[in-house]
Amino acid sequence: MTELLFPLGGRRAWAVWLTAVFTYLVTVLHRGSMSVAGLQAAERFDISASALASFTVVQLTVYAAMQVPVGVLLDRYGSKRLLIAASGLLFVAQSAFSLVDSYPAALAARAVLGVGDALVFISVLRVVMSWFPALRQPVMSQATGMLGGVGAIISTVPMAAAFHAFGWTGTFAGASVLSLLTGIAVLFLIKDTPYDEPLRRAKQSVSEVRNNLRRAWREPGTRLGLWTHFTTSFSGGTFGLLWGYPFLVQGQGVAPTTAAAMLILPVLASLCYGPLVGRYAARFPFYRSWIVLAVIGGSVLMWTVVLLWPGQAPMPVLLLLIVVQAAGGPGSMLGLDYARTFNPSTRFGAANGMVNTGGFIAMLICIGMVGILLDASSGGAPQTLTDFKWALAFQYVLWAIGTRQILKYRRKARGNLARYNPEAYQALLANQVVPLKG
Repeated sequence: MTELLFPLGGRRAWAVWLTAVFTYLVTVLHRGSMSVAGLQAAERFDISASALASFTVVQLTVYAAMQVPVGVLLDRYGSKRLLIAASGLLFVAQSAFSLVDSYPAALAARAVLGVGDALVFISVLRVVMSWFPALRQPVMSQATGMLGGVGAIISTVPMAAAFHAFGWTGTFAGASVLSLLTGIAVLFLIKDTPYDEPLRRAKQSVSEVRNNLRRAWREPGTRLGLWTHFTTSFSGGTFGLLWGYPFLVQGQGVAPTTAAAMLILPVLASLCYGPLVGRYAARFPFYRSWIVLAVIGGSVLMWTVVLLWPGQAPMPVLLLLIVVQAAGGPGSMLGLDYARTFNPSTRFGAANGMVNTGGFIAMLICIGMVGILLDASSGGAPQTLTDFKWALAFQYVLWAIGTRQILKYRRKARGNLARYNPEAYQALLANQVVPLKG
């Protein structure tokens, strides 16, 4: 009989979780390390706006493409091994990026970084699911996203100061060392399960894996989660990962140091949004989609105000835009919560991987298209505020597509659950979640 060695949610659980979150924090730092380095990268590699966007597009493309394979690997090898592998890949990628001076080599380094990044987040979520009681998992998932966001803070003002003090090579090489530290911490502090037996590694044939992926994809709740993640997170991600800093400095005339400081605001706002969203999702799971639609509506409203403002927008309006769209991060976590609600535990890895592709696919599309539209609008000249406004208006295309799909799959997910799992549906109506059987 399996024995629980460490209590769920106990001291050891917190130690394991904090180690995993530290790994995620460093990963977010690496992911966002281009946020204040765009102008330096354009000068270092002598590239256009669309070529500059390719750094982030390649990174996110690899990340998104890896999510489903990572879900399968997670079910097979567990969080610990994947987090150690991620730390090694991130160290190699950032070390290489700090040294290369050719555009193709730099792209290759960002691609490797995307692979390492892809291994981390759902591995950390598996830690949450393994070490904490079910009722605390939505709140712990939000806390994971919030604390990981501290990495986004470090990638703004501290990174900008590091560039000034140590230059390109010193800054990126120094950041790479952090991944060595996370790898060592994971090796000694993380355990895959609190039970007295090793992780049960799923040994499935290729056809079994394929069937499991197919069942996860056919579940409307998985697609609801994917489109939720797609639609809520891309706007803030596009702004924070690449185009927010140039938009503020070149378009809105904000001082570089002020613009870098403004990029901290989304993380601070998320620290406020996260607990509220997590508690609401835990108490009212049937009505989670209303939060999702409110998050999308807020971003649409504020971007409409900024893009239609004659000339440069006042600082209070820009700050309000940043704070409002920051709700997209906690909102996107509800997509992963849908994967947990509508799939049995045997498909969590596959379903989470599929859902987690959504926002990153949207981000890479948006980041790439903004770069292309900026080049087309400016004709090779320095970008103006008008160029940025035309390019950033592309966001409305993705909001329209994503919102339509959310409404479609919300209806289908509820209907499917009522038809095949009436007990689980009635529990959901009563704002309870019943784990599904495979």
